[in-house]
Amino acid sequence: MSDETTEELPIRDAMIRLGQALKLANLAEDGNHAKELIAGGMVIVNGKEEQRRGAQLHHGDVIEVLGSGLGPVKIVSSGDAASTAE
Repeated sequence: MSDETTEELPIRDAMIRLGQALKLANLAEDGNHAKELIAGGMVIVNGKEEQRRGAQLHHGDVIEVLGSGLGPVKIVSSGDAASTAE
């Protein structure tokens, strides 16, 4: 939808694991919650269901949790996030 905004999750390294990203983006309360969401088929990465908690996410990847009421979150490098904030 055009009215849905995409949040950005800045990361320092070239990649982040899905479980970590869910927690940092406040899409999951903790690691166990992230595991449950993933196992339940609720996590979408780049438009496809992702079942691997350790899946590697890179700059530009978009994650979302179905039914969470929260918008998608795009992984960006911490340098990208700083430049868009200016």
